[in-house]
Amino acid sequence: MLAQWRYNKFMSSSQRAIPTDASAIGSLPEEDMRLPSFEVTAAARRVQIVLDGIWTTRTIGRIDRQMKDLAFRQTDKRVQIDCSNVTMMDTAGAWIVVRLSRRLAAEGTQITVEGLSDNHQVLVDAVASAFEIQEKGEEAPKSPIFERIFGRVGRWTIDFWNDFLAAMNILGAAVRGSQLKSGHTNRFSFAPIASQIDRVGVGAIPIIMLMSVIMGAIIAQQGAFQLRYFGAEIFVVDLVGILVLREIGVILTAIMIAGRSGSAITAEIGSMKMREEIDALKVIGLNPIGVLVFPRLVALVISLPLLTFLANMAALAGAMFVAQIYSGISPDAFITRVREAVDLTSFFAGVIKAPFMAIIIGIIASVEGFKVGGSAESLGARVTASVVKSIFVVIVVDGLFAMFFAAVDF
Repeated sequence: MLAQWRYNKFMSSSQRAIPTDASAIGSLPEEDMRLPSFEVTAAARRVQIVLDGIWTTRTIGRIDRQMKDLAFRQTDKRVQIDCSNVTMMDTAGAWIVVRLSRRLAAEGTQITVEGLSDNHQVLVDAVASAFEIQEKGEEAPKSPIFERIFGRVGRWTIDFWNDFLAAMNILGAAVRGSQLKSGHTNRFSFAPIASQIDRVGVGAIPIIMLMSVIMGAIIAQQGAFQLRYFGAEIFVVDLVGILVLREIGVILTAIMIAGRSGSAITAEIGSMKMREEIDALKVIGLNPIGVLVFPRLVALVISLPLLTFLANMAALAGAMFVAQIYSGISPDAFITRVREAVDLTSFFAGVIKAPFMAIIIGIIASVEGFKVGGSAESLGARVTASVVKSIFVVIVVDGLFAMFFAAVDF
């Protein structure tokens, strides 16, 4: 005796209407626009499940619970799922079919799925493969280690080249495009530059001075501690003067500016790109490089040498204080020794690097800002990359300057 169940009684006549905003569903003939349903026909040791209607993400929620609760007698050893009447199916519908098939198969039932169109068959096979990979915990096959290592190096090389081209593009556009409006003669306003100098330079004075005082004091204390064994504590002045003026002052200032102002530039430009404000600038005829990058770049080039000078003076002051307390070197003796040991070349060797480091920080921060996508995660990643790349390149450039100055005996 045949037993039949129809699992679509829960659908009222109003629920059978298909949403009109689904273009794919709306393109179906009227007779095929049916909500998902299924009919179970049971015979001796054999069950047939006939699926019908549109099995997509938009409609499958109406029948998901019924498919989960579907159960059979232990004597039903063969189940056939007939999909001939399915008019449309996406990943959600295929997932329901595969889930049912795997559940029944786990109970020892022989499952066959028939009537799938070619497209539906490919979709069901892909979902079934995903189920198997998830259960087995399999990972995607790994490429050989040689390919992974050199492939990553190749990607880094390509990324570096793309970043270099973007940096040169922004630098050239900033030099040539100081005008605020496209097509106008080169002219710019001093107001945004003054505002950026206040933010980049004046606002950074307290932290730069504090950091430099501490660093100068540490170098003086450690130098005096080591030189004491040789009875040459007075030479700590030479050590501090040359080291601070040529290297430490400018490099620490550049690192602090990269972390403080470089990250801010990336965040500002990146958030404007996320909110499509940069596109709005282009629409109204303004040059984004002239409006956003040029004032910040000029402010960095002006501020960093001045901050380097203040950092040098603060570091020498901290060293003078520690030398008097720790080694008994009076301020007068300290200043006299600085004049004898340090000449103007040591001072200019540090200050000359500052504008180049400022350009590097500003360009890298701007490049990373323009690379921000549409998510907060992208903004955070670009800000982090901006700081890391700026510090790395600044240190490399400082080393190149050191080798150059040694080669020319400066």
